[in-house]
Amino acid sequence: MNSSLIIEKFKTVATTFSNESIAGWKAGGGKVVGYTCSFVPEELLLAAGLMPFRIRATGSVNSGLADDYFEAANICSMVRHTFNVMLTGAYDFLDGAVIGGGCDANRHIYDNLKRSPVKLSFLETIFFPHGSDDVMAEFYSRELGVLKSKIEDHFGVEITNDKLLDAIKLCNETRELQRKIYALRMSDNPPVTGAEMVAIMVAGSSLPKNEYNANLRELLCELAKIEPGLQNTLTRLMIVGPGNDETSLCDIIENTGGIVVTDLTCFGRKMVIGSVDEDNPDPLRAIADYQVLVRPFCPKNLGAQPHITKTVLESVKDFRVDGVVGQNFLCCDMWGGSLFILNKELRVTGTPMLRIEREYQADAAGQLKTRIQAFIETITGGAI
Repeated sequence: MNSSLIIEKFKTVATTFSNESIAGWKAGGGKVVGYTCSFVPEELLLAAGLMPFRIRATGSVNSGLADDYFEAANICSMVRHTFNVMLTGAYDFLDGAVIGGGCDANRHIYDNLKRSPVKLSFLETIFFPHGSDDVMAEFYSRELGVLKSKIEDHFGVEITNDKLLDAIKLCNETRELQRKIYALRMSDNPPVTGAEMVAIMVAGSSLPKNEYNANLRELLCELAKIEPGLQNTLTRLMIVGPGNDETSLCDIIENTGGIVVTDLTCFGRKMVIGSVDEDNPDPLRAIADYQVLVRPFCPKNLGAQPHITKTVLESVKDFRVDGVVGQNFLCCDMWGGSLFILNKELRVTGTPMLRIEREYQADAAGQLKTRIQAFIETITGGAI
């Protein structure tokens, strides 16, 4: 939709693993620690002077190496593809990794890493609670305290409350800037496509945070200068589901008469809703409260469905969504069940929903394109 150099940079960063900024960070003596779930807080790593990098599978075309470790018939392909990329050596630039926080399949990356040829001097896991109340927030705060001590011991650093507060403010700034870009997509003629937004968000966990925030501020200035133009006649769609770290699904939608105006995925808008309380005297508890009580819940959480449905319905209204595409990876029982319930609940409100179960790469492009085109036609009455 535009020729922004910043968006082109984000696209490059989001479709590769190591990049020039990481190389520069490491050349200056900096260390990079990977993590595999958005419930692992970047704030804790930043406070230790580390660069967080979210481990992903972008561009992976097979999971052959990982299938020797996972039972392919029972483990979602996103987890297998992610682990497969690690086995190829693409993440050799990492100085450590924190695995976990999400589903059990994701957690088993930790178990398999320990018996794989990949050797990381720092490898830890963290358990994210299955509930969303004050007791669970206190539990997660203690879990973060344990991880904090391990990071301090291994990297020879001291993570003070002041450093944690600085990291919280930095990440809150990131979320606020990302929210501003999402807000622009509420307009009649969104200045960024869904595919571009995926790149913007994935780049956020692939670059040094200060650099990324500076890029976002520059991008917002660019987008503010774009003339609004006439009302866009494309069908406005929302994607709901697990991690979406590549653009294949958005590409199909946006080449078939639709535009993705928002999402609820854990590489997307789920990352930006709410902020960590900067006034809490206990920064670890503030981070835990945000992760457990504030952010949109994961389907693995007990009682999460009403919260997920409420968030989706609010998004449908705010972004004037014409239809929802609920997508999950095969073997992801949590999201599969959640989307089944969501479909029934959206039907009551009159919001159309298309359910898609797919492998990590949306490689059945012909079949998916046909289904998405038919879905859009049901919304538009056949006129695309």
